[in-house]
Amino acid sequence: MAKLWDKGYRLDEAVERFTVGRDYLLDRALVVADATASIAHARMLGHVGLIPADETDQICTALTEIATAGSVGAVEIDRSDEDCHTAIEGRLIAALGDIGKKVHTGRSRNDQVTAATRLYTREALIAIVERGATLIGALLDRAAEEAETVMPGRTHLQIAMLSTFGLWLASWAEQLLDDMELVLTVARLNDRSPLGSAASYGTPLPLDREFVADQLGFPEVQNNVLAVQHSRGTLDGQIVGALAAIAATLGRMAQDLIIFSLPEVGYVTLPDELCSGSSIMPQKKNPDALELLRARAGVVDGWAQQCRSVVRGLPSGYNRDLQDTKEPLLRALSAVEEELEVATVLVTRLEPERDAMRDALNAEVFATDYAYRLVEEGVPFREAYRQAAADYREQELPKPQEALARRRGTGTPGNLNLNAPQERRAHLITTMERLSERHSRALHTIYPGGEITTVRPATGTAAGETPNN
Repeated sequence: MAKLWDKGYRLDEAVERFTVGRDYLLDRALVVADATASIAHARMLGHVGLIPADETDQICTALTEIATAGSVGAVEIDRSDEDCHTAIEGRLIAALGDIGKKVHTGRSRNDQVTAATRLYTREALIAIVERGATLIGALLDRAAEEAETVMPGRTHLQIAMLSTFGLWLASWAEQLLDDMELVLTVARLNDRSPLGSAASYGTPLPLDREFVADQLGFPEVQNNVLAVQHSRGTLDGQIVGALAAIAATLGRMAQDLIIFSLPEVGYVTLPDELCSGSSIMPQKKNPDALELLRARAGVVDGWAQQCRSVVRGLPSGYNRDLQDTKEPLLRALSAVEEELEVATVLVTRLEPERDAMRDALNAEVFATDYAYRLVEEGVPFREAYRQAAADYREQELPKPQEALARRRGTGTPGNLNLNAPQERRAHLITTMERLSERHSRALHTIYPGGEITTVRPATGTAAGETPNN
């Protein structure tokens, strides 16, 4: 069909290629979400009397058919369409004639794309929190198993003090819990209805913004219509920034495991099925998944920086620059969900080499213990420190389990206090379940026949491409 902004002239072909960019490919991921938001908008138009009830029903039925096709990647979008919004409206007009032309009443492509993106993002963040909770649970379960598996702790990569493999595992669980707090925050900011804001300034029509928000399961409208457009790229950057925190945590954990699995270190063994080989060296078993987790930390952070850079210094109101925050958002959502799945497999199947960890304990590990033993004998700490530095190598090594038992402070190697992160994980799951239930109820409201169960398509999405495609 003609472009939504058609005024009787054509863009230069080079300009059209440039301005459309990859939107027509990326928007295959948003077809269902856009159809979902359009149904809610059409119902609102009928609710306030701007469209007759029978026409509202026809529009919603046709949009449901489009969403059904979109859920399996069967809605094609051409470059000439520019985006999914034009493609969907074109299908509506082809099916319903002039009735289909009424769906855009009181709406701009600006609040339309924002609504679709927020629905898609809401579901994606639910999936990310679910996978994150699973990974955290796996880390805490393994931490409990390895609570007394002693190993050297390190600072600056050098031997530092007595630690346990359980402490190492639980540390990443608690860091991921912190990261998930950021995700819940951006999920809450995302969970506001933008519809009715139009192109930044609302419309003179009697639109019911609260009605649309209720239909889509948003707990509130985003109040200021100009702020809706200001938040678009800004919120994208905040969401991807939270995802970048997860990616950074997974990258650091992966780096440790790469070191731990080195033959000359040998603290862990990576299962064969998680490693690839070399095309030239027959002996090689490479930690490719770990290396890509490490790399993706930088990739996702780059997408966050891209979003922030696009919006920096923009004037108020909608600007076409915001088109360039869509791809990094969709890619980050897809990549981090995939990373969490892979990390869970790695954590679940890791094989700790407990004897190697114990055998790595040496005099350096217990140098601080020696200094504190002197303190307990009445030696001032600074003098004990100097004495231990001079002769710690001459001391008999304590039994590791006895040294571990002396560490009883909360969260220390001898007292992991796993109840605390387990409680935080339970709260995370409860919060996510409430959001998920509200999201599911909204979909059932939009699709009472149960035709659509997700706003994210199973196939045909450019957002699912990996970063090196």
